[in-house]
Amino acid sequence: MTENTQIRTLDSGALKALAHPLRVRIFDLLASQGPQTSSSLAALVGETSGSTSYHLRALAAHDLIREVEGRGTARERWWERPKGRIDMPGPDEAMSPANRAAAQIVTSEFFRLRQESLMAHLNRPDSDVPEEWRDVALTMTTHLDMTAAQVMELREELEALVDSAIERFRGQTGPDVRRVSLRADIFDLPKANSRRHSPEEGS
Repeated sequence: MTENTQIRTLDSGALKALAHPLRVRIFDLLASQGPQTSSSLAALVGETSGSTSYHLRALAAHDLIREVEGRGTARERWWERPKGRIDMPGPDEAMSPANRAAAQIVTSEFFRLRQESLMAHLNRPDSDVPEEWRDVALTMTTHLDMTAAQVMELREELEALVDSAIERFRGQTGPDVRRVSLRADIFDLPKANSRRHSPEEGS
């Protein structure tokens, strides 16, 4: 597995450092928009550069982000999110109350931002999208009947496909290149209450 496809599971310190809605957003923006300064991030999130600088330092202290080598000055530092995947553990009963609360903040904000970006894409008028990009996006939901073993097999196939795409396209540049979001979800649905009223029970 290469650096691009390695997975880092956040420890309790990193999880707590990330457990702030603005820090999750900054972390997400560095992934989706590429390297930024505290000033450029401030413009994107509607905060002061002093505020974003403080949160950037907190994220960097736990190696969640890092300075871009050879770019910027002492007064204007550039920050980036390291390559590789981040495993953000959800709230777990085995966690301490503090870690569980931190995990809940991180996962809730992460998926809120994810849904927000999807809705922004779905509601964007065609006039805001270059013509060659208007028919390439895909949003698809289907429901299947599968065993846990079959889901795991499909999951591994999807992960292999995504890893292949990462190897092929990571760091690509050019006039026709745009940043895209690649999403994959697969999970079991809770069973509905299958109990039916008998005629004797009434409605």
